[in-house]
Amino acid sequence: MLRVLSRSMRSTQLLRKTTEIVCVSSTRNLNLMEYQSKELLRDSGVSVQNFAIVDDLTKTGSALAKLHADEYVIKAQVLAGGRGKGWFDNGFKGGVHLTKDRNAVANYVKNMLGHRLITKQTSKDGILVQKIMIAESVEIARETYLCILMDRQHNGPVLIASPAGGMDIEAVAAERPEQIKTVPLDIYQGINDEIARDVCVFLGFSRPDVLERAIYELKNLWKLFVDIDALQIEINPLVETTDEQVVAVDAKIAFDDNAQFRQQDLFALEDVSEKDPREVDASRFNLNYIGMDGNIGCLVNGAGLAMATMDIIKLNGGSPANFLDVGGGVKEDQVFQAFRILSEDPKVKVILVNVFGGIVNCTTIAKGIVAASRNLGLKIPLVVRLEGTNVTEAKKVLADSGLPIVTANNLDEAARKAVNRRCESGRVTRKGASRRRDIARKESLLTKRIPSDPKCNLRCEQTP
Repeated sequence: MLRVLSRSMRSTQLLRKTTEIVCVSSTRNLNLMEYQSKELLRDSGVSVQNFAIVDDLTKTGSALAKLHADEYVIKAQVLAGGRGKGWFDNGFKGGVHLTKDRNAVANYVKNMLGHRLITKQTSKDGILVQKIMIAESVEIARETYLCILMDRQHNGPVLIASPAGGMDIEAVAAERPEQIKTVPLDIYQGINDEIARDVCVFLGFSRPDVLERAIYELKNLWKLFVDIDALQIEINPLVETTDEQVVAVDAKIAFDDNAQFRQQDLFALEDVSEKDPREVDASRFNLNYIGMDGNIGCLVNGAGLAMATMDIIKLNGGSPANFLDVGGGVKEDQVFQAFRILSEDPKVKVILVNVFGGIVNCTTIAKGIVAASRNLGLKIPLVVRLEGTNVTEAKKVLADSGLPIVTANNLDEAARKAVNRRCESGRVTRKGASRRRDIARKESLLTKRIPSDPKCNLRCEQTP
């Protein structure tokens, strides 16, 4: 699960399909649970379903007493997608349930609260469910789609709207592009009455009273977007109910980590207990870490190169233990902290460093590797592949260190050596060996030599 890439990707792809907008999403964002996003919407005047939170089985009755509806939605609150099709460690299926039986709500809560939910986006161990949201179901007459997100080409926010909500919005853009409306917004003027009315009419809110409610909701949505320094607020669906109300049924909000200094109360809402402790630890040093189930620790600069590295490890019969991106402005201390985090993982049997020195100085990486190996008393086998800026000097630093560091000249060689070092027998698995003939071709897709000054030893990594 690469949450670091998922937050704004869907809406960004939609923009690419419907306009010439090219938007780059942030790689690290604050993640809030669904009920917290609904609280933000509600506090900003955006209408949401009535709901209550249960964090103790004894509180189910008091939570239900606050709700009055013909039907109830019961949702496990975890930071993972695919809840509806997930399953629990006790065998109970589904993290989202709908019932008209008020007495059945307590049983659903009992089977979910305090148990681990496994979905397509979690590890095999799942995530411990510590909160359940019970919400009043709404009678939906019509569903629409709204999204406000930051777009770099327009140097500001863009509003995306569609009368075809409650479904895969990318499919709508591909099959019925006329049902997608994009409106670049002036960051100072925002969504004024004219823009709000035009968009809401496009969404199909035709009755005068319902139209005015929709305009009110949209303007409040913009206010929230500005107030919390959001990168994206997506409402799918924004519904018109059978009793002519306008309600935001589901919301996804992405935040700008650069605004943390002025959004401290907001960032304090994040529940880090759900996260891998190593992920939390890494974020303190501005490192991107995602734990996985393999035993080859990876230290790479750049998300694309990190994913390519994991691919090559798999092709050689190995399995990555993590995704760890040190970024483009990495310092020696960050290299040390990255090694510390990797070495503290008992699953890691070998560490593979794969760094392309474009902005990054390879010498900085090499010095960080040597310092970390010595200061940590590193016992885990270490394979290093460096390329790019000051690579010759960097390789000399490694060679002169006297440490048992295995070096490699290309990505395939590095992955192969890491897999070999991981295996006690010193041989790669048969699965890896059977794929060996394909590796060179894969490597050629990932790396291209750039003709240049013969003194320049620069390589450009290209992830297909």
